[in-house]
Amino acid sequence: MGKIKRSLLKTFLNTDPGKGEGHEEWSLINKGVTSQNYQYNPEITTETYIGDDSASTSVDSYKVSVQTPMTAIQGEPVYDYIDGLRKKRAVGADCETQVLIVNAYDKQAGGAFSAELNQATIQITEFGGDGGKPITLQFTIALNGDPTLGTAKIEANGKVTFTKTVVGG
Repeated sequence: MGKIKRSLLKTFLNTDPGKGEGHEEWSLINKGVTSQNYQYNPEITTETYIGDDSASTSVDSYKVSVQTPMTAIQGEPVYDYIDGLRKKRAVGADCETQVLIVNAYDKQAGGAFSAELNQATIQITEFGGDGGKPITLQFTIALNGDPTLGTAKIEANGKVTFTKTVVGG
């Protein structure tokens, strides 16, 4: 058993959501990003029942978000897409896209990897930086609703194909 490297948790952003389902433009969040963590932010209920002296806690839902600080790299598809949202101060449906999380350490049949497709909202949080340094763009990806579970195949040319898992099919 070995440690799993961060490079095997791949996050793809649909950088052309206007094309519609089945025509996603999956761009890997990579260049310009040196750290990225998923905050699951569980919503919980804690109750102490009348026959107990200690509380019980249940997890009701999750409010997953991904804070992403990115160095501006012109021509990088993710940066260009997010910067475009920033420039037009996008709101509402213009901030909505999809995120595909691929567990490239979890190989499935046929060479695909376990994956989850999420509806998402992009929130621009900061833009700028210090003198003499590259521009940074910080944004948050809020995952909306329940994920669609499935598998993803990553071709040698970087093209990604997601296949939804059919339950009881």
